[in-house]
Amino acid sequence: MGEYVTPRSGRTLYVHDTPGDQGTIVAAHGLTGNHKQLHFYQQALFGKYRFISYDILGRGNSDEADPATSIFTHADDIVDLIEALNIDRPILMGYSMGAYICSLAAGRLSNVEQLILLDGAGEADETTQNLVLPSLGRLEKVYSSAEEYVEETKNLYQNLNIHWDSKLEEIARYEIKQDGSNWTHKSDYDLTKQDFESFYSFNPAKVCSAISCETLLIIATGAMKDNKSLFKEESYTETRKNIQHLQTKITPVNHYELVFNKQQDVLEHIQQFLANGGTKS
Repeated sequence: MGEYVTPRSGRTLYVHDTPGDQGTIVAAHGLTGNHKQLHFYQQALFGKYRFISYDILGRGNSDEADPATSIFTHADDIVDLIEALNIDRPILMGYSMGAYICSLAAGRLSNVEQLILLDGAGEADETTQNLVLPSLGRLEKVYSSAEEYVEETKNLYQNLNIHWDSKLEEIARYEIKQDGSNWTHKSDYDLTKQDFESFYSFNPAKVCSAISCETLLIIATGAMKDNKSLFKEESYTETRKNIQHLQTKITPVNHYELVFNKQQDVLEHIQQFLANGGTKS
């Protein structure tokens, strides 16, 4: 079910909420994504866990991002969303940028039940920058039709080993809006780039040492371009060293395959982690 929620910040978030009675997951997507990016995870846990995915500010149908936007302001938003929805013991799940956001929130909140980090909350380096910044180009472009944008996105994803299907097309169409006779991305290029640059202000030792809940870290080692992964295993050295209760799973798929192709092995690992997580909300 989709709804609009306005936390105390006054900025409205679009939320997709599906039912379950074994706990409540609040899930944050990646840098240029939206709530639909996590559909495989939401689908797999449907009926078991209440699963709340939402469009981070500046994405999808949520309000525009704050001019001072960063992973830190987005962490404020998810904390406020949890409060607005009156969730007592949230399970946080974050993918890519969402993992940074959720790790920050987990360090601030004392009532987080469990934390799942999907290839994020490590130390970004030059390789990360070289892989991410070119992918932001479509946020600046003007398209003559929705189909032109969909075709460009399809080519981009297929080059990253993504299996294109009707769900991926639905996600692509959700990312754009009509502007007169043209189409543009819903996200602002400069503010999205500003969010990405804030990755480099993330201090994993400081943030992760404040996390007290059971945590699962999924690291995607598959190559994206020039035989390089978005985050290397070494990128998580400080993250892994400083989270007290941590399980780590390495998967050979790449960063984008982790969410856009169904990962049955990862899904089963997450389900097992959740089942063994202690008292549920």
